[in-house]
Amino acid sequence: YYTKDTLGTQIIQALCDERVIVTRKKDKIDALGKNTFVIHSEVLREQLKEFFKHYALEITQEKMFSRCTLCNEVLQAVPKEEVKNKVPPYVFAHQDFFMQCPACKKIYWRGSHWGNVKEVFSQQLSAISKNIIKAED
Repeated sequence: YYTKDTLGTQIIQALCDERVIVTRKKDKIDALGKNTFVIHSEVLREQLKEFFKHYALEITQEKMFSRCTLCNEVLQAVPKEEVKNKVPPYVFAHQDFFMQCPACKKIYWRGSHWGNVKEVFSQQLSAISKNIIKAED
């Protein structure tokens, strides 16, 4: 649970870490040059295709949600009691599994967003894989 960053501070951090900013808003980020990747499609499946094709990346379900979204460190499981006063009370009451970034201390849990994103990613990656296999035949 981390609330200190704004879009501006995230962009600055990404530039300092030599990370790539992925966006559809070319006009707002164009000045950053090589540190950006502009997605053209408005359709999620096509966006994923653009991204994976451009970077030649392979993603597996085991690697999903395994790194911090702020600093890219590998997340570590933490006991529930250690996050008691660091996450919203509702989250603490309804979640049992938490992960934390060892560098920036951001805390992650498997809420509804996690499940929704995992499902969408699984469906889209399956469809993309089938299309790639068909294209190679």
